[in-house]
Parts: sequence; C-alpha cells; structure tokens
Amino acid sequence: MAAGGGQTKRRWATLVGISAVLMWATLAALSAASGRVPPFQLTAMTFLVGGLMGAASWLFRPDGLRVLKQDWRVWALGVGGLFGYHAVYFSAIRAVPPVEASLIAYLWPLFMVVFSSFLPGENLKAHHLIGVVLGLAGAALVITRGEGLGFAAGLSRGHLLAFACAFIWAAYSVLSRRFAAVPSDVVAGFCLATAGLAGLTHFITETTVWPETPGQWLAVLGLGLFPVGSAFYVWDYGVKRGDIMVLGAASYLSPLLSTLVLVAVGLASAHWSVWAACLFITAGALIAARDMLFRKG
Repeated sequence: MAAGGGQTKRRWATLVGISAVLMWATLAALSAASGRVPPFQLTAMTFLVGGLMGAASWLFRPDGLRVLKQDWRVWALGVGGLFGYHAVYFSAIRAVPPVEASLIAYLWPLFMVVFSSFLPGENLKAHHLIGVVLGLAGAALVITRGEGLGFAAGLSRGHLLAFACAFIWAAYSVLSRRFAAVPSDVVAGFCLATAGLAGLTHFITETTVWPETPGQWLAVLGLGLFPVGSAFYVWDYGVKRGDIMVLGAASYLSPLLSTLVLVAVGLASAHWSVWAACLFITAGALIAARDMLFRKG
C-alpha cells in the first residue's frame, strides 16, 4: 500500500511539473504581445511579478521569511539557473540566428534525461532515450519548419552559448533534485534575485522602453503570472518529486504547443512540419512515460 501511495504521489508530481511545460508554451505569444520592451527589462519586470506572487504566500506561512534561510548552494543553484539561463540565452540569440540558438538550447531535455541517470534511484532505460530523441526530432522540425539549418560556416561563439544554455537548465533541473527537502516557496526568492540582476543588466546594456498600451501591460502581467512565474514553482516541485525522465521527454511539448498557440492567435501560419512534429513529440513522450503510464499501483 505504501509503495502504491508513493507511486501515486510521483505521478501527481510529474503531472504538476508538466503543467510548467504547458505554461511555457504561452511564452512566445505573450512576449510578442508585450511590445518592444528590451529582453533584460522584460525579464526584470516579469520575474518581479512572479517573485512577488510567490512571496505573497509567505504572509500565510508560520515561518514566513525564514523560508529564505537556505544553504548558499541552494541560492547559487536557484539564481544561477534562472538568471544564468536567460542571460546566456539572450546572448546566444543576439550572436547567431534565433532558429539555430533555439534548437541547440532545446538539447536541455536530452541532457536532463542523461544527467538524471546519475541520481539515486533513477535508471536510464532505452525507452527513455528513444522518447527524448524523438522529441528532439520533433522540436527540430517545428523550430526549423523542415528547412534545415545553416551550420555550414561552423560553430561560432553564439552556438557555444546556446550549448551552455542547454547545459545550465538541465543541470539546474537535475541538481534541484539533490535539494528535495527545500520547499518550493524559496523559488520566489530566486525570482526576485533574478529580477534584480536582470534590472541591473538592463540599466547597463539597454535603453528603457515601457509597454505602450493596456494590452501590452496585460501581456507583461501574464508573463509574470504564468510562464515566468507559476511555471518555475511547479517545475521545482515536479523535478524534486516526480519522474524526472518523463518530464524531460514531455518538455518537447513546449516548442510544439508554442507554435500551435502562435498559429491560433494569427502570429504564425500552419505548416506540414508542425503536424509531423506532433507525431514525433507525442510518440516520444508516450514512449518515455511507458513505465509511469502502465505501472500498476
């Protein structure tokens, strides 16, 4: 009975983590709707919203701000993961074509699945790798629209930054499992610290541009509440308590669903590559989740 209850909790935590993937699918559409706000300014604004949203829960906790009293390694991992990923990603897409940077950056679920095999109690099986590779193939189709990439000139600094981006998020996700006892409420502190660092970077490197319409302000608010807010809290919960390999494979749903959202709101056109990606990514996620879906108890 205890084992069955543990598996049920693991499945629930995995589904909670996958909800982050669904929220990240709205990132591109909401970012496009936010107007001409520079990247680091937008990061600062949205992480501030996400951080304050999480910090509100401290008012209802008996330990309140004491949740922030964590080992320095927890803070280094949290802030390094959230701010490091975004800083490196923005640098990458400024140095090489965004399609190339995005595809390389989306190696992170593959890295995550491989890295997680070194965690206690985790076993990397053939169907995990098959699932994540199918997901990568689907992501490649949806990002490139089936037209291939222009790597003929070789790898540049931007491509290496994109690889670093993938490594950072995979490492952050897997290493979070090592701090499973740390409550996810502390993610609010990570978000606020990231907002501060992004704001400082903005003032040094960018010119401030505020949203111009109520709709653009709502898009910024939506970003902070969902893909740059709630998503990080549920992702933290999922990678700490759920099936981390299934989460890795399911993460490839994000670029696919993001494209479908853009098509639905008229910001992108449908293309055969999107439907082919549906097949690859869905099949990959189901294959990777075989144990979770068909395990009894």
